[in-house]
This record gives sequence, structure tokens and C-alpha cells, in this order.
Amino acid sequence: MALDFSQYGGPSEEWLAVERALPPQPDFSMDPIALRAAVNGERESRAAEAMKLFAPHVQTKDYAIPTRDGATLQARTYRSLKHDGSGKLPVYMYFHGGGFLFGSLESEDPLCAQTAINTGVVVLNVNYRHTPEHTFPTAWYDSQDAFVWLHKNIEAIGGDASKVVVGGISAGAQLAASLALEQHLGKADVIKGLPTLAGQILIIPCLASPATYDQGPGKQLKSSSYVENEHAPLLPKERIELFMSLLKTGTPDLKDTKVNIVNATPDEVRGLPPTVFGIAGLDPLRDEGLLYAKLLSEVNVPTEIRLFKGVPHGHRRFGTALKASEHWDQCVDEGILWVLSKPKATGRFDVKLP
Repeated sequence: MALDFSQYGGPSEEWLAVERALPPQPDFSMDPIALRAAVNGERESRAAEAMKLFAPHVQTKDYAIPTRDGATLQARTYRSLKHDGSGKLPVYMYFHGGGFLFGSLESEDPLCAQTAINTGVVVLNVNYRHTPEHTFPTAWYDSQDAFVWLHKNIEAIGGDASKVVVGGISAGAQLAASLALEQHLGKADVIKGLPTLAGQILIIPCLASPATYDQGPGKQLKSSSYVENEHAPLLPKERIELFMSLLKTGTPDLKDTKVNIVNATPDEVRGLPPTVFGIAGLDPLRDEGLLYAKLLSEVNVPTEIRLFKGVPHGHRRFGTALKASEHWDQCVDEGILWVLSKPKATGRFDVKLP
């Protein structure tokens, strides 16, 4: 029977009030490099202001991560000053969102610092490479190379190799989910033999290729969130198509474990580490997140599913103007602690509405 998740759709009154006051959106017809510079500049300015609150409470350190093709990635760790640095802490390896076009190290400072303070883990913020210069699958290889580097340098950053959690937002959640699945299936040679991930945190994740959506998740759905939320604010379908055109994935195989993660079989995902989902109701990506959460939960992967009803993809940028921003932060911070607690599976697809 076809699944219908439309009960999770529709805007909230709180969102509609925010939407009425939205400033003009960037011109997405711009040259992508100029567009990226403009968006990143705005993100970094907003982050720098927010970071003033957290900076006195964290220690940060910058690193350069070598990649398999001879490049280097910027990375930064965040450690709460409540910890003196002598003990080994769990590590949260984080990948930002931005459609593989936007995002930088600095744009993520306050979120990473807040997570380090609230959870007591070391956060490793990895700035993978972006389009249009770097196309598929560079960012995925970067995420694997960062995972290798982390384990080679786990002592230096004061981390516990048995307690590494991976996570991210949107495109970054796709990198995280792929890393976890490919490690589980033994598909990526460079990460074979490394300690198994302790968990994954997937916030507004992209888990399916739009090019093969109708042949994959679309076949399970009565009507998809791609149709329902085609013209959604912040991330309409046409913007996803722009991001994918720059990424140049082409038409991937339905079983591609980098972009079509949602199409994995029950046998392929059975035994994955505990997984947290944060899913937005007003998001074209909503249903692929729910389908993957359903798949994992029903094969007894410990799964925590939180749905942010009434708000669109990427709503966290509006901070205290939305109660859902607080729910997002709780999903991440409580989720990290939950996966590290080695929770038991329930076998139930239980979607929690804050």
C-alpha cells in the first residue's frame, strides 16, 4: 500500500509570520561563484555575531586534512572549557549544509560551539570542497578522508575512537548517511578497518537523487513531498535542480550508496548504528527522510525521529523567531547523547512532533 506522509505538511502560523518579514532572497541566476560568495558572506556575518555568546566557553583549534588527490581541507575542533583536555571525549564529526555550493568553516562556528558546550563532546567541523569547482563525488571522498584523518589524529584532539558520531545538515547529512552506510557495507576501501561509528545525526537529510526519485522513493508514496512542497520557501524544487546541475551527478544507479541511500534494502541497513532524524514538514526532502527512518526503525536499528511541523528546510537560520529552531538544537544535542547511550531498538516507526 502506498504511503502518505501529507499529514506532516502545511505551514504553521509562526512560520507564516516569519515568511511575511523575509528579506529579499539572493538572485539564484547569478554566476554560482559570485552567488556563493554573497551567501557565505551573509552566513559568516550572522555566525560571527552569534559566536560572541559561545566563544568564551569553548576552545577551538584549526587543522588541515590531506585528501587523496593532494589537496587539503580546513577543519576546526570545538571543546567546552568545562573539560580540561586531559580526558578522552566522544567526537561529533560534522558536515554543513548548503546544496554542496554554500557553507564554510566560519559559517558553522556557533552551531558547533553550542553542541560542544551542551553535550561535552569534541566537535570536528569539516569544510569539504564545493561546487562548481568540485563536482560529484569529491565531497564524498573528502568526508571519507576526514574520517581517516580523525582516527589517525584521535589522540591529538583528545577523542575516544570508540565514540565517534557522524552527522550533518541537508547535503552534509547526505555525506554523513553515505559514510555510515558505506562503512557498514564495507564499500569504501579507505575506511575499512576503522572503528565502527557510534551513531549518525541526520538533520533535514537529502537521501535520494531527484533524477531517479520517481523510480526509487516515489514508487512507495501516494503523493510525494517533492510534489506537495514543489514551491516551498527556502528550498523549492527548482533550487534543488540548480544544486544538482552544479554537482553533476548525472543519472545515478538506483542503488548508488552515495546519493540514493534511501533505496537500500532492509538487509543492507540492518545493524547500522543508532540514528537520529530531524525532518522538516514543509520540505521537498521530507518524505525520503521519513522513508529511510521507517526502513531503519523496522529492522531494529535504534532510531529517533523528530519532525519539525509547519516549517521549511533550513529554518534554523531564523533563530529565536521560530520555536522550531529550539527543537532543531534539541534534536542534535539530545540526539548525540542518545546515540552514545547505546539505546535499544523498539522496532517501531515512531515520528515525534515537538
